[in-house]
Amino acid sequence: MEYQLHQKNLKAIPTRIHINGTRGKSSVTRLVGAGLRAGGYKTITKVTGTFPRLILSDGTEAVVHRKEKANILEQLDIIDYCSKQNADVLIIECMALQPIYQKITEHQMVKADIGVITNIRLDHLDVMGPTLNDVAKAICGTIPKGTRLFTAEDRYINYMSTIARKRKTKIHQSKAETISNKDLEGFTYIEHKENVALALDICTQLGVDRNIALAEMKMAIPDEGVLRRFTVKENDKRVHFYNALAANDPESTIMIWNAIKAQSSKDEHFMFLLNTRQDRQDRAIRLVDMMSQLDYSSIALVGESLDMVVQMCKEKGISTEQIHVIGLKPTIEQYNDLVSTSAPKTTIIAIGNMGAGGAELSKHFELIHQNTNA
Repeated sequence: MEYQLHQKNLKAIPTRIHINGTRGKSSVTRLVGAGLRAGGYKTITKVTGTFPRLILSDGTEAVVHRKEKANILEQLDIIDYCSKQNADVLIIECMALQPIYQKITEHQMVKADIGVITNIRLDHLDVMGPTLNDVAKAICGTIPKGTRLFTAEDRYINYMSTIARKRKTKIHQSKAETISNKDLEGFTYIEHKENVALALDICTQLGVDRNIALAEMKMAIPDEGVLRRFTVKENDKRVHFYNALAANDPESTIMIWNAIKAQSSKDEHFMFLLNTRQDRQDRAIRLVDMMSQLDYSSIALVGESLDMVVQMCKEKGISTEQIHVIGLKPTIEQYNDLVSTSAPKTTIIAIGNMGAGGAELSKHFELIHQNTNA
């Protein structure tokens, strides 16, 4: 009976878009939802992101309340709700990590008309790893059957094409080069060209004018994990704080690092703020290894399991003089410690995790930034 009801719910939704990938899922989900709304589609958008949200057809947001830990069965409830709203399109972010659950989510739950894979990078190796090839295999489990797949991935495009061909699905590769710097003007945060390219290609595929879609994307509420810069001034110090906490794999972090450093002055003091979670130690290992290969001034450590992180840094040859252990403190104390250890001109790049106080610390920098620039 439940199976039949679910099939009925699926048929009641004309277009279902299922978005998966390592980085950028939430951003692309939101961008596609905004672009299609601008084109006159009645949309329901569900993001997992930093915090789970349901974006309604008028662009307003509702919190997805969970009584327990996240469970992929919540996708069934979203599909049921969407079918009752007579929506034209459901845009839903994949919330599964286990390879078998990724397959189940797509092939038994969503059955997408348009599949999306943003990219494939090293992360969640404890679940999908241990290698990048394993991650690719897991994520490609959500390539739909007999429909269309959009992706901005390049390294695994041939592998993806082979799977898509077997599943009789047409694949479209979006290119960052199709997005100009002018196209990015008007975004209130730092958005990646490949995300915008991917979202625009999906919208134009569904008949929405590119300029109309892009204009609405710039007006949409971004995910709380997007890359933003907050500037604060304290005690004759100017501190730029970049919230890159959601970019928690080395490759994404290095891309952000290169972009920030390219637009900074030579006398800038660069500080990495690494926020670690006890249940994400594999991520800390990779990020410490990454930092050991870059040219920066100092590291600040907040979050959990910091004795372990300090030991990792020592083993990678990072000088203890470069390390400031701040730890788990009230947010205001973390903020004061960061400012006190900053040089007169400092750029802090926060990486690692939004959890374990990361989101709260970033929010505090945002509030000080708003008061400073009011």
